Amino acid sequence: MMRRFNRRARDLGLTQSQLQALAFLVPREGINQAALAEMMDIQPITLARLIDRLEESGLVERRRDPDDRRAVNLYIGKNASPLIDKMWEFAAETRRDALSGLSDDEQEVMIDTLQRMRMNLISCEQDSADKNPPAGKSVLKGKEE
Repeated sequence: MMRRFNRRARDLGLTQSQLQALAFLVPREGINQAALAEMMDIQPITLARLIDRLEESGLVERRRDPDDRRAVNLYIGKNASPLIDKMWEFAAETRRDALSGLSDDEQEVMIDTLQRMRMNLISCEQDSADKNPPAGKSVLKGKEE
């Protein structure tokens, strides 16, 4: 699916990672960079470089968080709307191609199954984090020892 989407989107002039950052940002405007990086499962410095390029193009705006001087919140930039509309159009076309030939019931079962698999993996990660706290932390006390 990603290859097919990328073929459609190549004329937009953005990398797959930049498009992904926009896709994550659109429904979460105002999110801070650290939270977006975590959500995208990339390092904050990697996201910072992506955002630098998107900001230079007027596709993303950085604004200081009024409640935390150290944090920067991200917003869709003034030049982004036409590009985002095309991005969603290409995503919908790709999804239609992928689901073609599947009944509505089959699509519903598949999506439900994939969502449950995702939740299982998230739960496994949480369980692992609970069992293996960062070095110097106590599971019981939550403090450095």
